[in-house]
Order: sequence, then structure tokens, then C-alpha cells
Amino acid sequence: MAKSTSHWKIQLHEIIFEADTPAGKTFDIVLIITILLSVLAVMLESIAEIRQSYGRPLRVMEWGFTLLFTVEYVLRLLCVGRPWKYAFSFYGIVDFLAVIPTYFSLIVPGTHYLLTIRILRILRVFRVLKLVSYLEEAHILTKALRSSRRKITVFIYTVLILVILVGSIMYVIEGEAHGFTSIPRSIYWAIVTVTTVGYGDISPQTSMGQMLAAVLMILGYGIIAVPTGIVTVELAHASGPPISTQACQQCNWDRHDADARFCKRCGTPLYDNEKNES
Repeated sequence: MAKSTSHWKIQLHEIIFEADTPAGKTFDIVLIITILLSVLAVMLESIAEIRQSYGRPLRVMEWGFTLLFTVEYVLRLLCVGRPWKYAFSFYGIVDFLAVIPTYFSLIVPGTHYLLTIRILRILRVFRVLKLVSYLEEAHILTKALRSSRRKITVFIYTVLILVILVGSIMYVIEGEAHGFTSIPRSIYWAIVTVTTVGYGDISPQTSMGQMLAAVLMILGYGIIAVPTGIVTVELAHASGPPISTQACQQCNWDRHDADARFCKRCGTPLYDNEKNES
């Protein structure tokens, strides 16, 4: 009985998580099309004219998609060896967030529009279309961002100090008469200026304030280039071996080396390799 249950889980895992088999690829393609249709339905419902004419059918479609994705989410949890591991993974959280807004809208109306987060599930297209090279590039980019996090944290902290100081000085120079009604509002102006966004809803009127704004604008161009340079350097150093799309049945880790025989995270034998060796 236990053996048949295990076989059932293996078959279900291959269909839901793998894109190597015809059944798995068909499942993923149908899933991606369904996701696109569900996101399109939510977007169309946000248009007042369409909502007035077709609001009820669109809501019915939305609930149908939500129930379908709920069943799929439960099946994903059932066929992995460590359900909690998948539930707290990136895709697990995205899959959960893809269904919860509809149920939550029963309590807080309007939250179902957050269902557009389902578009994140389209990231699986790289696995479905076997675009392994794209997965490798994504892995390198992730590695570079992780390596840069301390430098970027220090950079953001420095910018935060700068905008607080400049905002406080601008509050003293301009004052409430020119729209700088408080230090927080002045800090908001400093952030808008240093990022070169320039909304224009508040601007300095005095010569001293305009001079300080000009200096901050020039600094802004240099500040914007800093995080780009940090990540670029890390990208130059980041590299890794080729990876495959094989997913571990136990922990669902899917960034293994191309020639891996066991999961690098939990040590579980990879199913396809066992099958090929038999």
C-alpha cells in the first residue's frame, strides 16, 4: 500500500513539477494559458464599462480559476516529500498568494484585484520551454545581487542620511511659506530631487534653496550610478556550472548541476537519473 502511494506521488510529481515528460509539459502549458486568462479576466473587470456589462460572468470566471488553482496548490503540497519546504519557497508563496485574494475579498471588497500577482507564476515558462541558459543567467544575477547586498545596504544608509540632512536644511531655508511645511515633507522633496524624479509638487523659491537643490540634483546623477556599478562588478565575478530543470521530489529544489545524481540540498536521489540507470 505504501509502495503504491509512493508511486502515485512520483507520477503526480512528474506531471506537476517536471517539464521533461509529455504529460508534465502539457500540464505546464495548460497552466500558463490558464494563468494568462485569469489575469486578463481580473484586468478586464477593473474597466468600469466592461464591469457594468460583464461583471457577473467575469466574477464567475475568477472564482472558477481560483478553485482550479486551489486544487492545484493542494496537489503540489501532497506530492512533495516536504510540503512545508515547498510552501515557504518562492514559488510556494507565489502559488498561495495566487488564490488567497479571492477568498480575502469576501471580507475586504476589492482585494481580488491583487490576483494579478498570478503573473509571477509565468516564470515557470523557462522550465517548460527548456530555456536552461536563461535559468543559468537568472542564477548568476541572483548570486550577484546577494553578493552586493551589504554594499547596497551601506549605500542606501548613506543616501538616507543625506536626504535627512538636506531635507532638514531646506526646511530651515524655505520654511512653511514656500510649501516646506515640515521636515518629513522636506525629506520627501529631497528624495524626489536626488532620484531625479522631479514631480514638481514642491520646489524651492529662495536663491539659497535653489542653489542647494542644484547641488543635490548634480549629486543625484552620481548617486544613481553607484548601485549599478556595484552590481556590475559582482556580475563580472559571478559564475556557476550549467544547471538542469530537474526538481527534487522531497524538497523541490530545482537548481541542480546538469550532471547531478542527488539533490544538493537534501541528498535525495533524483528520479530521472535513477530511471536512466535502471
